[in-house]
Amino acid sequence: MSDTQKLKSTPTGRNPPALLGRLLFGGMLAVAAINSFRGLEGQIAYAESKNIKYANYLVPFSSGMLAFGSAGIVLWRFPKLATGAVVAFFTAVTPIMHDFWNASGQEKQNELNHFIKNGAMLGAAIAFLRRASRQ
Repeated sequence: MSDTQKLKSTPTGRNPPALLGRLLFGGMLAVAAINSFRGLEGQIAYAESKNIKYANYLVPFSSGMLAFGSAGIVLWRFPKLATGAVVAFFTAVTPIMHDFWNASGQEKQNELNHFIKNGAMLGAAIAFLRRASRQ
């Protein structure tokens, strides 16, 4: 049976990605969003240290994008919008906030680790976006 036939054979015409993958990916993103909201003042201060203008607006907004995206991925509701929000989040945040090339010493290694982690999650988000776009 082809992918198209499988999509059409489901009662709703929807064939979401594997539940375990969605739960793990979306769940981890939800934890990150919750932690960001809990430590909002510190997150804003960190963004300001990276010379982000309007950090007091952009940090809560980006945390909200991550929260929306994580819930949408876990529940597979509004999948294009949810996965698009996560892709946009990682595309914007990763090179600005984890600019390891501008750091030195242990900070350089920490930023590189975060950059690599975010790059991997961006790749997963793109895969989920592709899947959502096929529906």
